[in-house]
Amino acid sequence: MNLRKRAVSLVIAAVLVTVLAGCSGGGGSPDSTGGSEKPQHGGTLTLIGKQGWPTGLDPATRTNGEEQLMTAIYGGLFKLTSGKGDDKGGVVVPDLAQDYTISGDGLTLDIKLRKGVKFQDGTDFNAEAVVFNLKRAVGSACACAPKWSLQPGDSIAAVDDLTVAIRFTERPVSVINSFLGSNANWIASPTAVAKLGDAFSVTPVGAGPFKVVKNESDSELVLEANKGYWAKGLPYLDGITYKPIEDPQVSYQAILAGQADAMIGADGSSLVDLARENRDLSFMSNPPTSPMAVQLNTKKGPFADKKAREAIYYATNVDAINKGLFEGAYKASQMFTAPGGLFYHEEIPGYRTYDLKKAKALVKELGGLKVTLGTIASPNAQNVMTVLQAQWAEAGIDVNVVAYAVPALLKQYEVGEWDAMLRVVGGWDPAAGVGVSGYFSSQGRYSGVADPALDDLLRSAGTAVDSKDRDALYYKAGKLISDEAYAPFLFAYAPATVAKGVHGPGITVPVPPIINNSPVTWDQIWMDAGTR
Repeated sequence: MNLRKRAVSLVIAAVLVTVLAGCSGGGGSPDSTGGSEKPQHGGTLTLIGKQGWPTGLDPATRTNGEEQLMTAIYGGLFKLTSGKGDDKGGVVVPDLAQDYTISGDGLTLDIKLRKGVKFQDGTDFNAEAVVFNLKRAVGSACACAPKWSLQPGDSIAAVDDLTVAIRFTERPVSVINSFLGSNANWIASPTAVAKLGDAFSVTPVGAGPFKVVKNESDSELVLEANKGYWAKGLPYLDGITYKPIEDPQVSYQAILAGQADAMIGADGSSLVDLARENRDLSFMSNPPTSPMAVQLNTKKGPFADKKAREAIYYATNVDAINKGLFEGAYKASQMFTAPGGLFYHEEIPGYRTYDLKKAKALVKELGGLKVTLGTIASPNAQNVMTVLQAQWAEAGIDVNVVAYAVPALLKQYEVGEWDAMLRVVGGWDPAAGVGVSGYFSSQGRYSGVADPALDDLLRSAGTAVDSKDRDALYYKAGKLISDEAYAPFLFAYAPATVAKGVHGPGITVPVPPIINNSPVTWDQIWMDAGTR
């Protein structure tokens, strides 16, 4: 019998906890689409974000870059929407998929596709195209590749023209959720992939609401509405122009000057305060789903010794960072979940909090402690890293700090010679995307931990059927990480979105971030007449 189940990452964003569930700003009370008026057609949105697309826009080769661009071009088999009632933390619904079923033993997923959908090149969006993409995604080297345990042989196959079957060796209860954080959700035109070759990453072809007309990598991406889009009457916008700007203050000034309409990934307490107080702008703080943590490499180096790890916990004053840098805006985390995501627990019994006396004693017992702390090259992350350096120095820890560009950061994990990394670890569903296993399991690409007991807990949590069982298992995993001092957690966070005259889900209606930024439902975004 088939059982249908509806499914229930590095910078700090200064988003006030008191507005986590709201979308405040000027312009009246938002309706279901995020505006005080009915949606209107027309206009080209100039969007600013912090990330470019250094590895292109091909789902199979993407390893970094703005996820919003991919969703605008490809849409998705599934999407995350704002939930209500019991699902207020968000709910996954079919998009280019029409429906899905999971077999009673949990080992087969059948995805039913929408009828009549065309790729932007006019070719059919059908089961064969989806199979081509899923196999390509599973075989890609991208960290965003799905982490499925597949049966040998023809484990991904077309049942008929509109049905795809995926067969697993173990029950992946969060498999629908996992689509959201992986390249398996973005379906490219097989015809265009074959025709364009390497050029596909520059001029990709999907079945989403917008298609690429100009692509100057890391400079400007111009999209126009897909006139053959499957949802009649959508999208509302005529087009989107995306420009990556690293400095959020520059982005904010561009909106004030009328040079841009919206920015995603707004962070920095001063910027957020300015945006929230400006009645001409819409400001939305996204529900936080991904906490920041100091990852410790326990496989080699100083943190192979538990006492060294404990010293870092006791030397880290989370409250001081919160008050000093962010005016007390954040809620501290003690595990890899956050208030806006699934399986959140505010406290872990026995969690080590700031105690300078204990930190000094441990450092003395160790005969000194020398550490290299790294993070991504981002102003807020570097500010936090600098404060951590000063705090740890008070405990007698010799700290060298390094800020990495994304390729260099990934290289550090690949080589494995790092001591500690300040970064986001987590997501809306701990099993989705890279998942918590990617940061804490023995085989995790970004993990500094090799603990069979933790591996078993994370594996069991990812395959448990009942959500209460998953919650209990993830809690145990969080407790084990705490007990073994594998990674002190700092803040639950989510970047904010700032816009002027722009409305819709992910812009003015809060949607839980899958990892960092809130997913934008691009076909439902619209602009005020005076803005266009």
